[in-house]
Amino acid sequence: MERVRAFCRPVCESLKLKNRLVRECLAEFLGVCILILFGCGAVAQMVTSHTTRGEFLSVNLGFGIGATFGVCIAGEISGAHLNPAVSFSLCLLGRFPWKKLPFYMFFQTLGGFVGAAIVYGVHHDGIHAVNNGTLSVTGPRATAFIFGTYPAPYLTLPNGFIDQLIGTGTLLLCILAAVDSKNNGAPKALQPIFIGLAILAIGMSMGSNSGYAINPARDFGPRLLTLAAGWGTEVFTAGGGWWWVPIVAPMVGAVLGSLVYELLIELHTLEAQRRAEAHCPDQLKLKKGVVQEGDVPESAAAPCKGEGKSQYM
Repeated sequence: MERVRAFCRPVCESLKLKNRLVRECLAEFLGVCILILFGCGAVAQMVTSHTTRGEFLSVNLGFGIGATFGVCIAGEISGAHLNPAVSFSLCLLGRFPWKKLPFYMFFQTLGGFVGAAIVYGVHHDGIHAVNNGTLSVTGPRATAFIFGTYPAPYLTLPNGFIDQLIGTGTLLLCILAAVDSKNNGAPKALQPIFIGLAILAIGMSMGSNSGYAINPARDFGPRLLTLAAGWGTEVFTAGGGWWWVPIVAPMVGAVLGSLVYELLIELHTLEAQRRAEAHCPDQLKLKKGVVQEGDVPESAAAPCKGEGKSQYM
């Protein structure tokens, strides 16, 4: 056993990626790949079984659980954006460097493409059986929507743009709230679950119009797979040229959702923190370890005014 470990140790060391950006990009790639595998896989199972082994709720669960595990996989390495709109909004907020944005966006989209390819491979025979071997984009036996999103027959492009804008803005609100340690953010270990629940809720409340892409990589990567796999250029012309809406609208919605959270919530939590620091500077030093044990001033030993009350009081 020791010999095996001695042999494996240098091999493992040689396989470690030294470049941090490469590690982050591969983590984003794998996280999106899992998201698509579970999400689009749930759609494929629903369509190929003619809803006998899946329905719209199972699709929402698939994307929600896929996002949860995607964040678990990539979180410690890349931050688990898994969404070009998230990366773009974080750049605008000054929380993410612009120079990394194109690399993240490329690998997120590549993850969507590869995840869709895996789903296509797993459900290949079932997908081709839906319409007797014909791969259709529209109509009662369409299968392209397993991968990309398409608008409902009643949906106009302006309404679809608003749909994607509001859905992605809501997603960013929920993400920023879930990870905000200065507010009521979730514990780090539970953050993936809360983000997955947010996607589940968005799908259950805003999914019927166009399939709630709310993520350019989730839509464009799988759409490219359908183009390459035989559905043809109609994947870019169907729905009145719908393909650009799940790319542009989420980017705008993510920025607006982030700004809403910054202006209405985060600015005020920062102000409350500054007031608390100004009111009890000695106690803050004690919490940070600046004051040594045995040298605790009375102001730090005594509770601040209002301390001990419930946050809801």
